[in-house]
Amino acid sequence: MTALQTQQPDAKDAKDSRRTQKNTNFNDDFSHPIIGAAVEVQRVLGVGLLESAYANALAHELTQRGLRFQREVPIKASYKGLDIGIAYRADFIIEDSVVVELKAQDAVADAHRAQLLTYLRLSGLPLGLLINFHVFPVVKGIHRLVNKL
Repeated sequence: MTALQTQQPDAKDAKDSRRTQKNTNFNDDFSHPIIGAAVEVQRVLGVGLLESAYANALAHELTQRGLRFQREVPIKASYKGLDIGIAYRADFIIEDSVVVELKAQDAVADAHRAQLLTYLRLSGLPLGLLINFHVFPVVKGIHRLVNKL
């Protein structure tokens, strides 16, 4: 069965996301200030810490930049019309429009991008940022994914 038949995200879609996104016009998708906050966090903390340390520092930076956000936001899912409860907790939802998933790993796998696409689909939000703080500079560890609503 293919990802299309099961309506599950496919990591191949994630690999093409930057090319696809260049044709997408978001008026203010908040990517720039979020990425700027991540850069500042890594500049101060460096690499090699736990994800929770980066999450706490990022929360502080987002507050300093005047961005509204929620942390560990529970997202519910349904299966064939049946409510199956909380499917995951988003690390951050920023300005009610961007899902931010943090990692502190040597590398991000296709499965992580596919996971973020699922989060976007379930939340109904248009944009996701997967930020890996163990890549230096952090901008090389950021994956921007669009929900094809």
